[in-house]
Amino acid sequence: MAKRGIMSEQLKYEIAKELGVDQIVSQEGGWGSVSSRDCGNIVKKAIEKAEINLANQNNQTQ
Repeated sequence: MAKRGIMSEQLKYEIAKELGVDQIVSQEGGWGSVSSRDCGNIVKKAIEKAEINLANQNNQTQ
């Protein structure tokens, strides 16, 4: 059984666009064409965004 990803396709593509790898996804055959280094950078950026969102939420509740 395939495990469903945590990140939405929209978020992954948005980050890929920020990092300049969106063309690889759209022109070269999807996410399987993205290098492991670029995938790691996408995950790193997603974690950074999540940490920022969490910090903002914590600041709003204080």
